[in-house]
Amino acid sequence: MPAGFGLLPFRLHAKQEARGMSEPLPEDELEQRRRIARQFIEVIPHARALGMRLDQLSPEGAEISLPWREDLVGDPRSGVIHGGVISALMDTCSGAAVMAHPAGARSTATIDLRIDYMRAATPGQTIRARANCYHITRSVAFVRAWAMDDDESRPVASATGAFTVER
Repeated sequence: MPAGFGLLPFRLHAKQEARGMSEPLPEDELEQRRRIARQFIEVIPHARALGMRLDQLSPEGAEISLPWREDLVGDPRSGVIHGGVISALMDTCSGAAVMAHPAGARSTATIDLRIDYMRAATPGQTIRARANCYHITRSVAFVRAWAMDDDESRPVASATGAFTVER
């Protein structure tokens, strides 16, 4: 995914095709996914430019963080991070959750992503996105995601999305 999980196709190792959809990921494959996801975020120009960091990746979902930086601010008077940055973070995290799902998608791309912004992120605080792939069919994965700052009781944004699943 040269432009972020969920934005353009990304392929994992083909050996996952042989595994049945209901079998859990062996630890070595899960570790391989973590390594690939970290490398992926490091080499994608916009993810690297934004400073995204993969914090967690498991069959339950993904968490990616983005430290506050002045050059990511949308309103210089308030110091609030631009909504487009939060959108990119949530899309990337959602795609990562699809890739981590036990069904073993080899590739994913965003079909649809709806984001509801609930409040401005607190200036100076790291933004974290968490995503969970809660349902997957042969060709479509469904994801829920949240973005939050230090106050996890009050999300900055929530999202629901549909992503392609290629096996």
